[in-house]
Amino acid sequence: MNRTGKVLLVTALVAVVAMAFRVSWNALRDIANAVGADDTAATLYPFVVDGLMALALVATLVLAGRDRTFALRVLGTYTVASLVLNYVHGLVPELHGREVDWGRLADWDPANWALVLLATSLPVGSIYFGSDLVAKVLHHRPTPTPTTVANAEESTETDRNRSTADLPESPPAPITATVVRVPDPVAVDYVKSALPLKPLPAVNPAPVAPIEQRPVAAESTRPRRATGRVPEVAKSTRRKRTAAELLDEARTATTGWPDAKVTAEGIRRTVRTSPANARILRDTLLAERAAKAAEAVA
Repeated sequence: MNRTGKVLLVTALVAVVAMAFRVSWNALRDIANAVGADDTAATLYPFVVDGLMALALVATLVLAGRDRTFALRVLGTYTVASLVLNYVHGLVPELHGREVDWGRLADWDPANWALVLLATSLPVGSIYFGSDLVAKVLHHRPTPTPTTVANAEESTETDRNRSTADLPESPPAPITATVVRVPDPVAVDYVKSALPLKPLPAVNPAPVAPIEQRPVAAESTRPRRATGRVPEVAKSTRRKRTAAELLDEARTATTGWPDAKVTAEGIRRTVRTSPANARILRDTLLAERAAKAAEAVA
């Protein structure tokens, strides 16, 4: 459909909606007067009901997902409410001449209470649902369509090509290596070859002098200079202990230890000695304990 046809279609739709609103406006105004609204409120009452229907319809065209479902429910609810009130207006002729009792829309009390509740709750619902729909529409972010993604990729590719063309110098062409084939080696059988082979001359080995007669580098008599003095702080202040002293310290430290605890690692940490010395101390202490146990049994 061309542009002119679309404009005519929209214009016709607006005209039909405006006439339908005028018909519904008459019925809703009389209903508002019947439930206690003054002339100004009764005049504005149709805009509250049918106006929210138009707002919900626009929201369904913009929103998506759960928000669109919510807008459709609001549209359906207010459409049914407007239909019920127009139907009641047609059933009660007294509403046309405003001769009905105030707050009386039906002869049966439960039906009358339900209709009055419906008519009076629609303005409050319009405030709540209308505000919610407007907030959802304002915060809605449209989902990118495949066409939008394709246009974005095309724009990015165009910018990339344009940037490449704006370079001051074109990039150098790739260098192609030339492959040179080396001829395969030819195997030659020297045994069956007809070429005469010349005998190799005999080589006499050079005499080797005895070790005693080999030259030896002269030793320098000059003393070597020290590269640097070790600071006093870095020197160990602990005197080197003898084997007997280590054994005495190990005996004192392990006096209350059980045999299972007498290990090389435990002695090394307690006495602060090397692993080799710790193993020797362990074996000595265990041997002494075994000898004492044997003497006690005898």
